[in-house]
Formats: sequence, C-alpha cells, structure tokens
Amino acid sequence: MTSQLPPRLALAHISKRYPGVIANDDISLSVAPGEIHAVLGENGAGKSTLMKIIFGAVRPDAGEMHFNGAPVTINSPHDARNLGIAMVFQHFSLFDTLTVTENIALGLPGGHQGAGSSMRQLAERIRTTAERYGLPLEPNRHVHTLSVGERQRVEIVRALLANPQLLILDEPTSVLTPQAVETLFVTLRQLAAEGTSILYISHKLDEIRALCHHATVMRMGKVTGVCDPRQESAASLSRLMIGGEPPREARVATQRGEVRLAVESLSLPRAHAFATELQQISLDVHAGEIVGIAGVSGNGQQELLAALSGEDMRVDGTAVHIAGKPVGRLDARQRRRAGLAFVPEERLGRGAVPGMSLATNTLLSHQTPPYVSKGMISPKAAAGLAAAVIGRFRVKASGPEALARSLSGGNLQKFIVGREIESNPKVLIVAQPTWGVDVGAAAQIHNEILALKATGCAILVVSEELDELFAICDRLHVIAKGHLSPSIPTETATREQIGLWMSGLWEGGPAQARDAHAAEVNHG
Repeated sequence: MTSQLPPRLALAHISKRYPGVIANDDISLSVAPGEIHAVLGENGAGKSTLMKIIFGAVRPDAGEMHFNGAPVTINSPHDARNLGIAMVFQHFSLFDTLTVTENIALGLPGGHQGAGSSMRQLAERIRTTAERYGLPLEPNRHVHTLSVGERQRVEIVRALLANPQLLILDEPTSVLTPQAVETLFVTLRQLAAEGTSILYISHKLDEIRALCHHATVMRMGKVTGVCDPRQESAASLSRLMIGGEPPREARVATQRGEVRLAVESLSLPRAHAFATELQQISLDVHAGEIVGIAGVSGNGQQELLAALSGEDMRVDGTAVHIAGKPVGRLDARQRRRAGLAFVPEERLGRGAVPGMSLATNTLLSHQTPPYVSKGMISPKAAAGLAAAVIGRFRVKASGPEALARSLSGGNLQKFIVGREIESNPKVLIVAQPTWGVDVGAAAQIHNEILALKATGCAILVVSEELDELFAICDRLHVIAKGHLSPSIPTETATREQIGLWMSGLWEGGPAQARDAHAAEVNHG
C-alpha cells in the first residue's frame, strides 16, 4: 500500500433510510490503494446496502464519496464501472436465459462487448481467465443450467475481467470449495500488490483474518469500530460483530430409527448438454440421523436435488422412497404430502419469490389446512406462520407483510430454513443451509437442524462447506462426476480423505474407473 496516494475510496457520513429501517446511519470509511479492507457485521447490519451505494445500485440519502481524491456522484452501476469499480453481488445479478459470455459482456465497461468475432474473443478470454484463477467455466452454457457455485464463479470472473481499481466482493466464497478459495486468495493478494483496492464482505472470520489488512465493523447500520483483523481472534471478531458470544452447536445423541429416505440405483441421463449424468446413486437416511453430501460444485448436486425434490420427474418409480413409500413418479407437491421438506440451494427465485410478502411465501410449502382449505387461502394462518418463523429464528424483518427482497441474504435464508422446519417433516433435504449467514445465525440454523433430528426427522444436507458438514452430520458421502461415494462416519473421516474423494478417488470411484480404463487401453 502507498500511503502518499489519496484513498482509493473515501465515504463521509453516508446514510440510507427505508420505511421503518435505517440501513446505513452516518457511515464513514476509507480504503487505500492496494488495501484489502473487510466490512464485518451480522445479517442485517447494513453491509450490502453500503456496497450497493458505492456501486451505484442504491442512492444514498446523505453523505459524500471521493474516488482517488476527487468528489464523485455515482448514480448507476454504469457510472461505477466507468470509474473502475467492479462488484460481485451476494445475490447473483445474472440473466438465466443468456449464456455465460453474454452475461459477462453486459457487465463489463464499454468496449468489451460486441457481436461476431468480438464475442468469440470474449469467450476465449473468459475460458483463459477462469482456468488461470481455478474457477472453471464453460462460456457457452446458459446460466439457468448452472449450479449456485458455478454462478458464483461467473460473477467473480466477470469482475476480474473488468481490471478494476476497486473490487467489491460480497460473500464471494460462500459456495466455493476450499481449493477454489485458496486460489482466489492468491489472486486477490496479487491484485492488491498491483494496486487494486478490495472491499471484502464475508462471515467466514478465518478468511478475514488470513486475507484482510483492516476491518470496519458494523452493527445495526452504524460503524462500531475499525481493527486489524490479523491481530484479532475469530472469537474476538465475533464479539465485535454481534456484541456478545455466538450460540454454540448443541449436538445430542439420538437413537437412529428406521430408514426414512432411501435412494436405490438412481441413474439419470443429462437433461441438457452441460448437465451431469447421475450414475447408480444409492443412499439411505434413517430417522434421527443427518447425512451430508460434499463435493465440488457442478458434480451432480443440482441434478440429485432435482431428482429427490420432485423437480425432475424422470426418476424410476421405485428409485426413491420416503417413509417406505415409492415417490419417484410423484411431483414436488405430492412428495411434500408424503412428508418431505426441501430447502433449495438458491434462495431468491427458488426458495422465495422476491416480490411477495413473507406471509405469502410461506404458502410455497404449506398448502394444506389451515393455510389452504378447499382451494381457499387463509391469509391469517399464513401471516401467523410467518410471524412464528420470524420470532423463532430471530429473522430481522418488519413483519409478515415484509417483502422477501427487503431482507438481507442471511435473514432470508433463516426464514426459508425456518419455514421448512415448521412443517415438522419426516424428511428434510437442505442445500447450502448457512450460505451467506453470520456466525451467530449459522449456529442457530445448525441448532434448529439438530433439534429437528432429535424429533426423529431424517435429514440430508448438501453443502460445499466442509466445516458445516463435519459439525452436524453423522455420516458423509462425496459426489464426483455424478457418482456417489460410500458413506463414512463423520467421526472417522478426515478432510484429506474427503478432499481425495472429491476428485473421485475412492475404490470404484469415477477417477479410479477412468484410470483403470486408460491402463487397459494402453495395455491393449
């Protein structure tokens, strides 16, 4: 960092108010050239709103901004990009019906996009950049075919291609593997050494301590302090964020009961050219048990979740059983009636409808009495359920009529998980349960999942957070190239072993099968 230069970005007395909420209250912040600066705070502290103000997606009610020492007014993302500001959003800003290349072209400063050969050149740049930074992407894929982890890669690569002076990262590693995170950190450190300033939001405190030079701490829309995170412990950073000690996961021994979810030899061909073919997937989850599935994003998690939830109904009729009942030919609503609850990996658009109230969003998964009876919706019952979830899961929302899009990402995640748990299911399938939530909320969600397990629910967790899987699961599988590994008790598993399995290196796994085939061909 070069102290003689003016700050890359200086905010003075930024405020933003919404009806009934002060999102940012007199915020001042400064980032030097070449500095990696963290912004910390629990869900709903105002971090994402502040980043959107810097990027021009939200207009402040008061305050001033300076960029490279000059006063600026940023009225739109277009203005921000032209200044040299790029942002990776927590909730992806991608068009599902466009390709990766088309989405990236729309998000680059003028002169990068175009038709014909220029788009082909951009596609090649995307491929090269993605490979260089360990974030593999296929430029010609349509975004609607991508998993959450792959969409995260698109956002990061788009930001890197802009060659920004200021890079804003809002939860950039929430669905990346540990290997991809390490590669990204090498990139960020190199960018900082070359003079790029980075604003970094993450609830992963060990990442903040390993990466960032300074941290601004926010609570309830205000700045409560600035510190050097390298001099703090994860526990002390957590106390600065939430003003006390976070809850701890409360694991209790439970008696394993009968099989509640059974999958037997589930195979599915690709639904499209870039999908992963599922190969003879077999697993079971007992009552009072949590089984986890780890893996690198794009290895069949999305396809498996669709097959289990009822979104993909090409499943053989007897390949999936819930509580002893074959459900392969049943749709999502019928599977819910059989006792299934489901938390999808993408909360906006899949787990919740952004423009609908929280009360109305409860009806996405509660369509039986007292919420819906004889085709008639009960707004009172729906509002009561939403209020119960808000209270039990400490969701920061103005009430049941608050729109889903008005919640921070972490609070919306708590609401969706809570909505599914409130259905008292026989089987809960949950993908990325703590994506983008703070340390306190993550512990709370884990405790609620563990409490549900204690009631006899069978729970399947699909996550790219190994720490999460080791914290709450009884057994682990790994998915690689559409194949599922054998299960292993969590207490005997190691991260090294799981890492090898994520490459398909288990007995009979796809990597061993490939190597054996290659040896046979060479011998022949």
